[in-house]
Amino acid sequence: MTGPPRRISPPPAGGGRAPKPAMVTITSIAAGGDGVARVGNLVVFIPRTAPHDVVEIDFVGAGRLARGTLRAIRTPSPQRVAPACIHYNRDACGGCQLQHMSYDAQRTAKARIVADALLRIGHREVAVPEVRASPSQWRYRRKLTLALRRRGAEWYAGLHPHDVPARVFELTECRITDERVLAAWRDVMAAAAELPEATELRGAVRVDDSGASFTLEGGKAWPRAEAFFARTPTFGSLWWTPEGGVRRRLAERGGGENAPGASFVQVNVAVAEELQSYVLRKAMSHLPRTIVDAYAGTGALALAAALRKVRVTAVELDEDAVAWCAARLPADSRAIAATVEDVLSRVLPADVVVLNPPRAGVDAKVTTLLAGAAPTTKAIVYVSCDPATLARDLTRLPAWRIASLTCFDMFPQTAHVETVCELVPGAP
Repeated sequence: MTGPPRRISPPPAGGGRAPKPAMVTITSIAAGGDGVARVGNLVVFIPRTAPHDVVEIDFVGAGRLARGTLRAIRTPSPQRVAPACIHYNRDACGGCQLQHMSYDAQRTAKARIVADALLRIGHREVAVPEVRASPSQWRYRRKLTLALRRRGAEWYAGLHPHDVPARVFELTECRITDERVLAAWRDVMAAAAELPEATELRGAVRVDDSGASFTLEGGKAWPRAEAFFARTPTFGSLWWTPEGGVRRRLAERGGGENAPGASFVQVNVAVAEELQSYVLRKAMSHLPRTIVDAYAGTGALALAAALRKVRVTAVELDEDAVAWCAARLPADSRAIAATVEDVLSRVLPADVVVLNPPRAGVDAKVTTLLAGAAPTTKAIVYVSCDPATLARDLTRLPAWRIASLTCFDMFPQTAHVETVCELVPGAP
C-alpha cells in the first residue's frame, strides 16, 4: 500500500525511568508538532525538531514509544529557521510548536499529518492535501487566553511551557497575536487589583469589528467587577464564569449591537472568511434546497446559505448565538438551541449537512444517523480542527466516500490545521 509514512501519537512523559542518550535523524513531524525519529525499534517524539535535523537527545520509552528531550543540534535541517518570538526558546512556550520551521515546511508537515491520520486511523488512503496559506503568518490572532497567577500580592499573566505544563511564565510578547489584543491585555493587568480573590484565574481578550471584550474564568465572588470595568474602557463587554458556575455578561458599554458572547470570534479572520466561502461553495455545488448547519455558532454560514434561497436549519448549543442567528434568518429557515445529537433525527432529511464540531469531533449518534442518510442527503461537508477525530468519524461513515479534501492554515506557527472534507454517497 502506498501513502504517507505511518506516524503515531507521542507517549506520556517518562514515569521515573532514567533517560538514555542517542544521536538521531528527524524523519517527520507528528500530530502535535513533535519531530519523529527512531532508536532501534522505538519511535521517539522530540519537541522543537525539524525533518532532517541530526540531533542529540535524551529519551525515555516503554514498549515501542519514547519521548525525547533535545540536547544539541549537530546538523540543522534546511527547514530550520530562527524563531521570531523571545518566549519560544527562552521559556519553552507551548503556544506555538513550529516556529523553528520555515512556513513552507510547516504547511508541508500539516498536510502529511492530515493524510497520515486518515490512513492510519480512518483507513482512507488519500493524496497529501493542499494546505492553503494564511495571508498573515504573524499578528493574526484576535483572541488570546492567558493563565493568571499571583506572585506575592501581584498578578501576572502568561502561558505554559510545553515541557512543564503546570508552570506559567509571564508573557511580555506574542508575535502571532494582534497588537490590539496585547494592548487590551496590558489594560487588564493595569487593573488587576480589581480581580477576584483567588490563587489562579484564566482570562481571554478578544477583538472583533464591534470592539474588544474580556472574559474571566474562576473565583467565587467578584465584588469589584464594576471597578475593573470602569478601569478598562478598552472593553465593550465584560463576561465572567465563576468557579462552578456558568458564563454570564456582567457589563456592557457603547449601546451598539454586539455579537453574542466572547466565544464566537474568528481567531484568524482572513483564513476564516476564505474557509467559510469554500465550505459554502462546496455545499452549494450540490444544488441544495435544504441545508443543516450543525455546530453553527452565530450562523454565518447559515445566513449566507439562506441568502441564496436555501432553507436552512442551524443547530447550536449556545442560546445567545442561536438568538443572534434566528433574528437574522428569513422566515423559512430556523435556528435551534440544542446539541446536534439530540435533534439531528428531527431535522433530517436535508440535501446537504455541514458539520463544524469542536476538537472532540461529532458524537457517535450523529455519525450513526448520517451513515444511513445517503438516500436523501447529497453531501456532508465536514469542517475539522483535529485530523485524528475527523479520521475516527470517517470510520463510522462507511457508506460515504471522500470527494475532496482541502486544508486551511488557520494557525501559522502552530501544529493546528483546519480540514474541509467533502463526502458523497458511495464506498470509500
